[in-house]
Amino acid sequence: MANKKEVVLTQEGLKKLEEELEYLKSVRRKEVADRIKQAIAFGDISENSEYDEAKNEQAFVEGKIAMIEEKLRNAKVIDDADISTEVVTLGSKVLIKDLETNETIEYTLVSSAEANPIEYKISNESPVGKALMGAKKGDVVEVQVPIGKIKYKIEEIKK
Repeated sequence: MANKKEVVLTQEGLKKLEEELEYLKSVRRKEVADRIKQAIAFGDISENSEYDEAKNEQAFVEGKIAMIEEKLRNAKVIDDADISTEVVTLGSKVLIKDLETNETIEYTLVSSAEANPIEYKISNESPVGKALMGAKKGDVVEVQVPIGKIKYKIEEIKK
């Protein structure tokens, strides 16, 4: 049997997954079941595209439920007390400054299960995340990108 991969989550990430699971089980399952019932009411299901679409959607929803349940079973939740302000770790909020453009940006380092660049949550497995992990305030880290190397200075580390 394959090894279970530990999924590291912040408290916020755990809450979001639990909320999504609850929504899928209580709302989406019922919506899809209603669509299947409606499609069956149209008659012969062998040539019924509405029925086929509803069954495909049901499979997708059930797959997503199983995936989230698996993540939750293998979850290791980061305790806020374990997040350091001295060194960058999972859960750290890091204010970095691009040394070429002087632009500053704040990222939260999370596991790949929670990564969401739109919310400035980057994975510890991403190039920037890897470079930041273990660094301290004042450190300059280099990140290899397709156009070369970018240097960031760590301005601040917060919980």
